[in-house]
Amino acid sequence: MLNKAANSKPAINRLVIIGLGLIGSSLAVAARELGLAGTVVGISRRSSTLELALERGIIDQACDSLKAIANDLDAGDMVVIGVPTLTVPAMLIECHELLSDCVTITDVASVKGSVVTAATNIYGRMPGQFVPGHPIAGSERSGVTAADSKLFEHHKVILTPTETTEFKHLEAVANLWIGVGAKVASMPVEEHDEILAATSHLPHFLAYSLVDTLASMEDKREIFRYAAGGFRDFTRIAASDPVMWRDIALANRASILSTLDSAMDNFKALRGAIDSGDEQYLMDVFTRARDARIHFGKLLENKSRQGSMTEKVINYQISPGGHARGVVRVPGDKSISHRSIMLGSLAIGMTEVTGFLEGEDSLATLQAFRDMGVTIEGPDEGRVVIHGVGLYGLKAPTKPLYMGNSGTSIRLLSGLLAGQAFDCELTGDASLSGRPMGRVAKPLALMGAKIETAEGGTPPLKIKGSQTLMPFHYEMPIASAQVKSCVLLAGLYVEGKTSVSEPAPTRDHTERMLNGFGYEVDVDNGIATLSGGGELRATRIDVPADISSAAFFMVAAAITPDSDITLLHVGVNPTRIGVINILRQMGAKISLSNKREIGGEPVADIRIEYAELKGIAIPEDQVPLAIDEFPVLFIAAACAEGVTTLTGAEELRVKESDRIQSMADGLNALGIDAQPTADGIRIVGGQLGSGRIVSHHDHRIAMAFSIAGLRAAGDIIVEDCNNVATSFPHFIAAAESVGLNINVEIVE
Repeated sequence: MLNKAANSKPAINRLVIIGLGLIGSSLAVAARELGLAGTVVGISRRSSTLELALERGIIDQACDSLKAIANDLDAGDMVVIGVPTLTVPAMLIECHELLSDCVTITDVASVKGSVVTAATNIYGRMPGQFVPGHPIAGSERSGVTAADSKLFEHHKVILTPTETTEFKHLEAVANLWIGVGAKVASMPVEEHDEILAATSHLPHFLAYSLVDTLASMEDKREIFRYAAGGFRDFTRIAASDPVMWRDIALANRASILSTLDSAMDNFKALRGAIDSGDEQYLMDVFTRARDARIHFGKLLENKSRQGSMTEKVINYQISPGGHARGVVRVPGDKSISHRSIMLGSLAIGMTEVTGFLEGEDSLATLQAFRDMGVTIEGPDEGRVVIHGVGLYGLKAPTKPLYMGNSGTSIRLLSGLLAGQAFDCELTGDASLSGRPMGRVAKPLALMGAKIETAEGGTPPLKIKGSQTLMPFHYEMPIASAQVKSCVLLAGLYVEGKTSVSEPAPTRDHTERMLNGFGYEVDVDNGIATLSGGGELRATRIDVPADISSAAFFMVAAAITPDSDITLLHVGVNPTRIGVINILRQMGAKISLSNKREIGGEPVADIRIEYAELKGIAIPEDQVPLAIDEFPVLFIAAACAEGVTTLTGAEELRVKESDRIQSMADGLNALGIDAQPTADGIRIVGGQLGSGRIVSHHDHRIAMAFSIAGLRAAGDIIVEDCNNVATSFPHFIAAAESVGLNINVEIVE
């Protein structure tokens, strides 16, 4: 993370801004007001513009050309090119002729490919001092009179450095934008131009075209007089600077034409559907668009997009002295939520899901199936409606499917996609991109699939379509529900039987849900078998509360004197109740009531009351049944009397983080004797102290150490808790509701 610019001593000596339009003048006035530069110099060929800028306090010094000040510029100075896109090359020629290579140069053009090409041609190479940039901020107003010192606050600025860009110049430009309140992201030049063509350039051209069309109609005054809010909101951008948008259209021609062609094809299809009265097509398009827009809005609200160089980090601060009492319903089961989307999409008919987990992992799965042409309504307060397309109805996605942080999504989807007629690529965030995928790639290859991983067997996964999958029996070397499910889902596309044997029981949500969709799966003596060529029939699914999320509150009550928590509607699938079994063996007081079965899944209310815990040797047969709950179980062990040992859990080393090492490091930092082993850990119970914990971008590590705060002697700071949203979006509210003293600290 780059350091925020300091106001006490300006990091920039002279900030020279060429072109005092909206962006240039707004950057100038913001930098001047915030003290980010010793002197702010404005350059414009119009004397009237310079006079206004000086009069309004936008700049400190005015010049009519770069030549007039070039001899005064040296290291620590920065030149910002803020002229229209097609004029940038002319300014770069002047920079090349007049400036030394120690002066930082950047620009604000909204097309980067043409700018980088021009710079390379002018300098003979891409100069290390030049940092191409683009602030995603603007207004329909233009010129120096529109200057707004707050224009960039909470807006993105995209930098597109190349391999030759020098870090000191990149850092200087990034810190300038950070200083004026922007969020700085970095991406390749080509990716920038493609994304902006779709998200910014095309909407502007559509707005211009629509207004121009309506303006040429008869009675146009009546049309505009009765225009509703939607028209006004959408066409507002048609009041933007025509010169700027002419330049953008020409500079980003290839990307814009590609996007425009796709839009025109969709318009033609939409016109045909309206003309023919195709109700279903119209409903599908409008539903997909509505829900995609809602999903996009939630991404913005959650600030969950990755890749920002300055994305705010969320830390948790937990103070001692809290209690753990109350009634809680934790979010829906993540494993079942994933599978409901997958199987609902492949079923015939409409599947209704309630209790769906609206976490980032589950939403990644949902979006992937939308990208493959499935119409999915919601989620709306946990309700999702999936219009299934059948086993062979998925369509080729137009881009790689992004799985975020979800190992379940990428591994299960690899099985489904192995049987499709189209090629596909699966990607993920930085954490997922380091996780092993050979465990699914190997059995799929043995079935006849063609699947490639990155070097080291990690994502991205590239799967080639139109392969004939063969009947197959797979004996898993280690117990893994994800691998088992991957092979079984690939087996849906096999002519013949597919079977998987597991060395120890793992969660069986896939088998149960397939049966719920009317697709028979036989399970006998640890072997699950199905025959390909069947059909899934739509059904209703009520997702129970996730026992993995409930586990944090189970441990909270178990370790805190005078505590009593009841968790409602929790899934108690026999392959998932290891956390209950282990806590009971340690002496926890746990009772289940209101037992019932919903959609093939057993559900119950769980009550946990405080009791003194004892260290135990955790039975190895419980490891697969509690694999995701061990981080918080280690907190229980730290609060128990005596020694707790775990063996046979090497799987924990390849989760979102190496959970054995991550937990051992954190516990040792809090004064607990925790010794990791190759396949487990040895924890000596004692008094938790205070300290700072590194979460390693792992949601379960972050939440486990938050619960530890209930028994700590002092404050615990858990660093980097952003990923908690992947499985438990409202963890803070739930924790506070039962009495934890927990605060959110935002780090810039």
